[in-house]
Amino acid sequence: MSAVDFDELRSRFRLPDGKVYLDGNSLGALPTHTAERLYEVISTEWAVDLVSGWNTKQWIDLPLSVGDQIAPIIGATMGNVVCCDSLSINLFKALTACLEVNKGRSLITLEDGQFPSDSYIADGLSQLLGSDRCRTQAIDVTALTPGILSESAVLLLSHVDYKSGSLRDMHTITSMAQSVGCLVIWDLAHSAGAIDIDLEASHVDFAVGCTYKFLNGGPGAPGFLYVAKRHQEVQNALPGWMGHARLFDFEAKYEAAPGIKRFLTGTQSVLALSAVSASLSVFEGLAMQDVRAQSLALTRHFITLWKQSSVLQSHTTIVTPIDEAQRGSQVSLALEDAFPVSQALIADGVIVDFREPNILRFGFSPLYNTLSDAEQAIASFESVLASERYRLPQFQIRSTVT
Repeated sequence: MSAVDFDELRSRFRLPDGKVYLDGNSLGALPTHTAERLYEVISTEWAVDLVSGWNTKQWIDLPLSVGDQIAPIIGATMGNVVCCDSLSINLFKALTACLEVNKGRSLITLEDGQFPSDSYIADGLSQLLGSDRCRTQAIDVTALTPGILSESAVLLLSHVDYKSGSLRDMHTITSMAQSVGCLVIWDLAHSAGAIDIDLEASHVDFAVGCTYKFLNGGPGAPGFLYVAKRHQEVQNALPGWMGHARLFDFEAKYEAAPGIKRFLTGTQSVLALSAVSASLSVFEGLAMQDVRAQSLALTRHFITLWKQSSVLQSHTTIVTPIDEAQRGSQVSLALEDAFPVSQALIADGVIVDFREPNILRFGFSPLYNTLSDAEQAIASFESVLASERYRLPQFQIRSTVT
């Protein structure tokens, strides 16, 4: 049994009364300390120190110091992670770096049905560089073979699929790709903070992720970029002042800083990075194996209850793997009328989300969700379906964000 007191961890978050929050895979809940820290940054550091805060409060170092906070959560060495920009911008940097490292190849292989932004970035890069220098192919992840990757410069995959919640075997896939000279970028958006990742042990080349899901950094919080030490002398395709070796010499000619710092581009938001840093402090002293065990306990309990429900069995199909080695930290169910059902659940105080065309996602954050949350969600789900109140007109209306 884990020695971690998850009830105490839950007490560190602001969770609204009367609601079961199962959408941490979209936006993590607010840690109490983060709200306090942001107030301190605004009212004391910014208000009092003003511009001197770049030195007196080490604002200038935040992308690197926050990256070092993320490193142990994803199994990376200090100095190999930088927190900056967005996942998509960092992916652009990683893809172009891979094309530079693998100059003899031009093919980017990505997963068919991957999170759209990843595909947009890859396809946009191909259009920018031209097909002679960059082209893309999308394949089913189950069809990956050394032969398919033998001409690829880089393979881009999500560690946990955003729709199904299926967890990919990072070590095996990375090893297979690299055996035929293909680099690998892993998108950790739906695994960082909930899965026990070990980038270094898996010999991963690059990884990208966001901090607003299981890392609880706040809406629109910055992304992060992992670059293996062996690749850190490659050129950043978006060179900027913050990545210069001597930024306050204001030299006209760009000279990249050594190490991970060269992957910085412009000035980063001190408020956003301060929020991420405060939220990451919740992970201090935690073993990610314990966090993963809690995640599995939560999803296992939900699946067990789902199997025992005749109402849910007759209306829904599980698309998340039952095999725990292949499951992330969410349970996704397919059903007719998935969108209005999601709205009825939310009205009932169970916060979930909907993904096209017919998927309901129940995301379990191991730091603050409980077995009771799973039980209440199942009870509400049964009630919504049995009563058919999801057919009410107000639940058919779609807002911009679903």
